Amino acid sequence: MSTLSDIQPSGMRLAEEDLSFFGHDPIWLIALKAVFCFAFLMVTVLISIVMERKVVAWMQLRIGPNRHGPWGMLQSLADGIKLMLKEDVVVKGADKVVYLLAPVLGAIPAFMAIAVIPFGPPGNEVSIFGTRTAMQLTDLPVAALYILATASISAYGVVLAGWSSNSTYPLLGAVRATAQVISYEIAMGLSFAAVFLYSGSMSTSAIVDAQRDTWFVGLLPVSFLIYMVSMVGEAHRAPFDMPESEGDLVAGYQTEYSSIKFALFMLAEYVHIVTLSALAATLFLGGWRAPAPISTYWEGANHGWWPLLWFFLKVCCLIFFFVWIRGTLPRVRYDQFMKLGWKVLIPVSLVWLMLVAAVRAMRNEGYDFAGIVYWVAGAALAILLVSFVIDVFRGRKEAAEEEAAERKAASEVFDPMAGGFPVPPLPGQTLPPVPRRRPRHDRTLVGPSGAASDSAGEKDASGKAAQNTDGKEADGA
Repeated sequence: MSTLSDIQPSGMRLAEEDLSFFGHDPIWLIALKAVFCFAFLMVTVLISIVMERKVVAWMQLRIGPNRHGPWGMLQSLADGIKLMLKEDVVVKGADKVVYLLAPVLGAIPAFMAIAVIPFGPPGNEVSIFGTRTAMQLTDLPVAALYILATASISAYGVVLAGWSSNSTYPLLGAVRATAQVISYEIAMGLSFAAVFLYSGSMSTSAIVDAQRDTWFVGLLPVSFLIYMVSMVGEAHRAPFDMPESEGDLVAGYQTEYSSIKFALFMLAEYVHIVTLSALAATLFLGGWRAPAPISTYWEGANHGWWPLLWFFLKVCCLIFFFVWIRGTLPRVRYDQFMKLGWKVLIPVSLVWLMLVAAVRAMRNEGYDFAGIVYWVAGAALAILLVSFVIDVFRGRKEAAEEEAAERKAASEVFDPMAGGFPVPPLPGQTLPPVPRRRPRHDRTLVGPSGAASDSAGEKDASGKAAQNTDGKEADGA
């Protein structure tokens, strides 16, 4: 057993990496736990799909699913059966092996991350068929990094699906997915680093144990907010569903998939949502621990089978967060999405990680709480002041550049049909006046002999004269 508490000064205690409870279960119990983890994910996915359709319908004043089962609760099961019975189409020009392997590669890693998520205390709290065991399949000293690795492998299924389809739009969706995963996994990993610094461990059970007194959502609020934004981008969910943006990519990387292969992609997406929600509950919301009012007045709330209930409720609340933002926020543009990841989340994560590391170092050196607050507040104010000055000068420079661009555009002649097709005007350019048809009485009319008549009255008079002449000639004839 390795411990970090003995190297900390008095008054500070980090989590202990006690993994002695794992690795001693019989084979049948390990298999039973694995089946439970798989069933937990599948049941939660079925519940989340129905909840999503019901909640979004409620937000949009619609009825939602109400045909299959009581209150439409079996709608997602019916959709799964329908997808399995649909025609399985295989694209003729696709790379067959990779085309069939991509959905499997996207779905299997999504199930693997749940193996290190604790559903209860690491001690032998429960008895299953007479055998005392921990409410967790297994744990690792680097369990959080294992979850990040499995989440990254799922992206390969998306990339290979778009590439192997041998089609334009799936390939564009796959490229978007690659850039999206790289951008937001960096911010997610930096939010994890603050948790590792505070808990002193990467083990999920040790991280939950470190939240015995205070949840990390209160100690590390910035890391929690960064993780919440990053997990939405990581799961490819609205408003960050760029890889499957049906408005411009016709469903993206899964355009050429149907039947059970399409169902595997949908299953991987929802399993990923459940896994990310479970990870958020583990790292920031106390894991399986009961909320403060319950745990304060009920000593047995964190023992026995009760922790499983608290953990499930936290996961459901986080899944509701996914559904809530889908029903309220519109999809952002891709440039806005990438700017948020690289220019906002990653810099903020780095600055916040430096502040957290400074606080931990000062605590290790024996600084009191007031001194730490003064130093951190001073550093934060200095950073804000420097950023404010930089923004002021940057704003002036951008305003001058925009003004110069407007003057240059105003001096140029704008051609709305440049290149043979209509183009909108740039800032500072104006559309040419629309040609108007002159009034009828101002037009110059040309007669049969080629002579122009000055007015419509002369035309009428000459017309009447010609009619009279023709009439007389006809009478004479």
